Amino acid sequence: MNRADAHKRIAKLREEISRHDHLYYVLDLPEISDASYDRLLRELVSLEEEYPDLASPDSPTRRVGAPPRDDLPKVPHVKPMLSLESVTEESEAREFDRRAKKLLGTEEIVYAVEPKFDGLSVELIYEDGVLSRGATRGDGAVGEDVTPNIRTIRSVPLRLRGGGAPRTAAIRGEAIMPLEAFRGLNRWMTEREQPAFANPRNAAAGSLRQLDSRITAERPLAFYAYEIMAIEGLEAPATHSAELERLSSWGFLVDAHRGTCRTIDEAIAFHASLASKRDSLPFEIDGVVIQVDDKPARERIGMRSRSPRWAIAFKFEPRKEITTVEDIVVQVGRTGKLTPVALLRPVDVGGVTVSRATLHNAGEVAKKDIRVGDTVRIERAGDVIPAVVERIPRKGEKRRAAFRMPGACPVCGAGVAEEGAYHYCTGGPNCPMQLRRGIEHYASKGALDIDGLGAKTVAAMTEAGLVRSIADLYRLDEKALLGLEGFAEKSASNLVAALRAAKKVPLERFLYALGIRNVGEHVASLLAGRYGTLEAVMEATEEDLQTVHEIGPEVASSVSGFFAEKRTRALVAELRSLGVEVLPAPRRAGPRPLAGKTFVFTGTLEGLARDEAERLVKSLGGRAAASVSAKTTYVVAGAEAGSKLEKARSLGVAVLSEKDFMKLVEETSREA
Repeated sequence: MNRADAHKRIAKLREEISRHDHLYYVLDLPEISDASYDRLLRELVSLEEEYPDLASPDSPTRRVGAPPRDDLPKVPHVKPMLSLESVTEESEAREFDRRAKKLLGTEEIVYAVEPKFDGLSVELIYEDGVLSRGATRGDGAVGEDVTPNIRTIRSVPLRLRGGGAPRTAAIRGEAIMPLEAFRGLNRWMTEREQPAFANPRNAAAGSLRQLDSRITAERPLAFYAYEIMAIEGLEAPATHSAELERLSSWGFLVDAHRGTCRTIDEAIAFHASLASKRDSLPFEIDGVVIQVDDKPARERIGMRSRSPRWAIAFKFEPRKEITTVEDIVVQVGRTGKLTPVALLRPVDVGGVTVSRATLHNAGEVAKKDIRVGDTVRIERAGDVIPAVVERIPRKGEKRRAAFRMPGACPVCGAGVAEEGAYHYCTGGPNCPMQLRRGIEHYASKGALDIDGLGAKTVAAMTEAGLVRSIADLYRLDEKALLGLEGFAEKSASNLVAALRAAKKVPLERFLYALGIRNVGEHVASLLAGRYGTLEAVMEATEEDLQTVHEIGPEVASSVSGFFAEKRTRALVAELRSLGVEVLPAPRRAGPRPLAGKTFVFTGTLEGLARDEAERLVKSLGGRAAASVSAKTTYVVAGAEAGSKLEKARSLGVAVLSEKDFMKLVEETSREA
């Protein structure tokens, strides 16, 4: 690689790593696995070493983490909280040993070895033996003050045990979520269709960095201590192994899987042994820390800018594609449909950490014979939720009982009805999950597009009892909203104004917003165009609905059955009494110019926004879809079109430029 190419690649790597740092450390939303991140960082380190003049002070290689969040107080650390150099090959561990021996001028080094926890690094400050502060690592120099949350962790001593406490002590350790607690939390969140945590590390980080310490208290975190960063008023231990014993004597949880090795061969053997026990541990680890045991020797070896020279993290190989089903939970959707979901031991699939996968329906589970405890193969395609492809039999395994769908809704306890291949909760809007998902859908972009009414706000409203039906949205006022976390006068006023503005709604958007089973935006548009008014749709018979182009028996049954229900008609009447006006649509008889044609838009369009293009297609009788399939008529490709364009070409779907699309619209409109 020449210097010019190296300059471009370094800039690209810095941008990408910084983005992943932000996703990981600030938003708790990782997109790639640790192994993929480490590969990017190692490539950047290698290029900067080859071209030192291209290195810069703001490179990710010059810092340890990412800036702390603005909504938590910032505090400086007593000493920098550095990261460790990561290695994945035995040869790299031996090279570390060779360098350390060379720097010390000796052929004998005692190494301390211990698990590398996969959690959140934390600094604890004790004054006269009493806990005074707890902070996250942040950027390594400044962290976030999470003292109230730290105090909720039972394994953190509020006062150091034993006599002769130091005047001050700074302790470093790892806040983790044990696997059993992680599985329980993800089960609870998945059943309620909340985003599950990707892995125990993210669960720990998300729990510890809560603004409300009561939430942290509800999540059983653990804290493992592994370093005395600074100490005053008491002599510091001379070795790391003695340091761990001191921490244990003070009442800290110190993991028993630790030891000392007199050679690098012993350390590598320890790594192999712990890797074999990895899946039986009650917490997640991703490698072994190998460090020089003698503290004075560490001083002589010295430091790099972002990591010590006297220690490495010898990582394990990431789990790839094959993993274990730790639980099967049932998720309740907006329409009440129950979907079995496999909770997995986190596994790397295409560079992304996966902790759950869909099992689709009860028939699919039975067909593949997937049970809790099974070893399975996972597949992930694009942005679709990962799926369990197959079970991998293990010789001599004792399998658990076959999975069965519950007889009652896991959220509200209502009965479960079986319809074809699917099961449904019969609780309707009385089911808290159906209520929440229904309101989220009602406020979504394709429906009423109510700004400020996202999933988090809807959850807060329903849990507080402010909203028990869609109609209650229009009863909200600023005073009621100010009682919810995250609302100030301006945000409360803005939401009330948005709800007021949403009282006038086009018929097709209102039909879609109601969440009728099998009625998406396209079908809602067909109904509005055929019937013109809400009253006409409500009175349409199942037979008449089937005469509408593209509407078959299943959709017709869903629509007529929905409007035949007393609670539907009561809701519509209530909404109207609260000022909601459903605007009639122009009735359109017979086929329209683009009827029967499906369009998919990809890339950036110059002349009009994508939603405008989609509305144009719908207004002319066509359908705008989100994904490409063999049934797609045209893919309209703008600038920087990606995977959808590639899929269109592989399927032989016709591809139009924006100019071609507009020409097609004009020609078909004239012909009509």
